[in-house]
Amino acid sequence: MSSTAVPQRTVLQRTVTSTTADSSPSTAAGSPNDTPRQSPSSTSLSSMSSLGEAKEEKKEKEYGKLLDTYGNEFEIPNYTIKDIRDAIPKHCFERDGLRSMSYVVRDVASLAITFTLYYNFVTPEYIPSTAIRAVLWTFYTIIQGLFGTGIWVLAHECGHQAFSTSKLLNDTTGLICHSALLVPYFSWKLSHGKHHKATGNMARDMVFLPKTREQYATRIGKMAHELHELTEETPIVTFIHSVGQQLLGWPMYLFSNVTGHNNHERQSEGRGKGKVNGYFTGVNHFNPSSPLYEAKDAKLILISDLGLAVMISILVALCKAFTFKNMLVWYFLPYLWVNHWLVAITYLQHTDPTLPHYSAESWNYVRGAAATIDRDFGFIGRTLLHGIIETHVLHHYVSTIPFYHADEATEAIKPVMGRHYRANTEGGALGFLKSMWVSARWCQWVEPSEGAVGEGKGVYFYRNRNGLGTAPLKLAPGETLQQ
Repeated sequence: MSSTAVPQRTVLQRTVTSTTADSSPSTAAGSPNDTPRQSPSSTSLSSMSSLGEAKEEKKEKEYGKLLDTYGNEFEIPNYTIKDIRDAIPKHCFERDGLRSMSYVVRDVASLAITFTLYYNFVTPEYIPSTAIRAVLWTFYTIIQGLFGTGIWVLAHECGHQAFSTSKLLNDTTGLICHSALLVPYFSWKLSHGKHHKATGNMARDMVFLPKTREQYATRIGKMAHELHELTEETPIVTFIHSVGQQLLGWPMYLFSNVTGHNNHERQSEGRGKGKVNGYFTGVNHFNPSSPLYEAKDAKLILISDLGLAVMISILVALCKAFTFKNMLVWYFLPYLWVNHWLVAITYLQHTDPTLPHYSAESWNYVRGAAATIDRDFGFIGRTLLHGIIETHVLHHYVSTIPFYHADEATEAIKPVMGRHYRANTEGGALGFLKSMWVSARWCQWVEPSEGAVGEGKGVYFYRNRNGLGTAPLKLAPGETLQQ
């Protein structure tokens, strides 16, 4: 990867359907048809050019020049959620509980058949070589981890009520599937819902909220104005950070709200008074009095805890009956693979050199939902993981659309989003894995663009100390980044 800003690369914008000024309706209008437009036949090319230049000049005065990490000029989305919903075919909103349940049956059957085959045939009687059995059982943990992640995704559908029209069926299925994977269903459902309501909001987002320049500097023991002077972070340090994130990121999030916002004092109910993210501070997904929730949610948190207690009891009994060594291979290693894929998917949905984040003052729902990116994981993503990687942008605009309609709905919203739709599908599954390294190297903290003015100072982009892409701001000693 070059250490200079990447030019306007095709991969970053190849899914854009239009780059004209009229490709996205204005937020001032309820729908595209509400905005009167001059007929091109009655407008000269020179006057159209003048209008375009005037719009660009107005944007520059309002926001300044905003540059993403690659050095591409960024424009703030200018359409409405109504425009998005109106563009989606009506049948895409239809949820079929029977169809959704068939995928649960398929995934559970895949887990059961794989286990049965290995349990009965990957044995010394059939395969005398210990080395070959070890390789085969290693492959078992990987494939079961993928099937388990598919179950996780279907429970995620339940949490968004995209599984069926029945709330009871949704929550019952979600509780069973997530508890089986040691996930507190209702606890996660509630905090995840808040993530959707505040995606990209630096004050309120709940998932993979990036560090500010000041926070990153504090972590490495430097002052914020010194960041642009630092030497490159070694690849081995990046690798260690990435491995730690993939192994421990999910349990750390559940137990200490790591990667979530830390503004609990602002909670209107007062449940966050004196509480900050961390272990033993009460900010977790298991405590009914956690500031992640409201008082009315307490019973749901307890139900989630009960579901986990039942599953843990089952696992303890199985360990006693079949030994922990066997259960390590049969369940716990595949469980770690599920955690890995969950963290990787979520990280890459919200972390990319092209993506912005917003201050509370500059954020709105449409802008935040567009601060996500679709990727491609080939057959694994499309089939085993139910398209959660490939259609995430659509999911943030309308999370109740079931996954089996998400491809069609995604295509429908692309003309509305225009250049604001982001997808990086280069390289398929290998490209997806490569993106983890690219994002880790390029995306270390966020800060405003050098040319930002006014509201544009509340639009943040990733920067890094590795000399990659747009250079960080040069600050004088004592200078801070405030809007």
